[in-house]
Amino acid sequence: MSMLATPNPAHRPAKRRGPVRWLVLALVSLGALFMISPFLIMLLNAFKSPADYSQSGPLSLPGSFYWEGVVTFWTRTNFGWKLWNSVWISTLVALFAVTLSLLSAYAIGIGRVRGRVWLVGLFLLANMLPQEVLVYPLFTMAQKVHLNDSGWSIVIIFTVIQAAFGTYLLASVLGTFPPALLEAAEIDGASRWQILWRVVFPIVRPTCSVLMIFFFIWTWNEFFIPLVMLTSSTAQTVPIALAAMQGDRLMDVPTLNAGTLMSLIPTLVFFLIFQRTLTRGITVGAVK
Repeated sequence: MSMLATPNPAHRPAKRRGPVRWLVLALVSLGALFMISPFLIMLLNAFKSPADYSQSGPLSLPGSFYWEGVVTFWTRTNFGWKLWNSVWISTLVALFAVTLSLLSAYAIGIGRVRGRVWLVGLFLLANMLPQEVLVYPLFTMAQKVHLNDSGWSIVIIFTVIQAAFGTYLLASVLGTFPPALLEAAEIDGASRWQILWRVVFPIVRPTCSVLMIFFFIWTWNEFFIPLVMLTSSTAQTVPIALAAMQGDRLMDVPTLNAGTLMSLIPTLVFFLIFQRTLTRGITVGAVK
């Protein structure tokens, strides 16, 4: 009878956590609203005429949809061509940097080369160097090989820069790779190349997917080195186009908001498409 009279303890935590859950949900909702508020304000002002902006301010709804700001930004900056430059440069950097990171990390983490700790520390140090230190020697070398004012110079530079971080991360992961799997593959007669693509790569594929997403977004948002290396308008990228518009039409706030919105949409679409891949890669890495 005493056991039957005892209430089920599984229901107690749910009652106690009920108000706490609602409070956490309310705080998270307020935080999310605070984080997206700049995007909402930019969206309001992107389709607002300059006269409407001057009279009503940035927080009012537009009296009518004003498309001239989008058209002006697109035509004056040749945005379509700059958008294509950013897409192919960021895509190639993401692919090349992940491949180079995997090969380097495989040699360091599993190949057990001498001075492994020093090599990993060297890659970590390379990530800490500011771009201002690198820009002059990079520009000089690009001139000597006739790659200045070429998107391929940006691809090569950021492939190496992003691969430094990727190698540091993947080398730390592969350093703890189970030796039993490698020994079993060697007993079955697999070569080093077969071990990499049939044993190692399937396990670290989620991590490589996350790195590829980050490398794409990081390269897309790069400004300083592309600004120095790409001097002609046809070779420039989206961030440079936006900066040039800010200097050209400093007082036309709706046009600047329209340009910022157009510059943000591609990365937002890319993130939404690969959101599941990013979440899955982080979850699998955490579980492993």
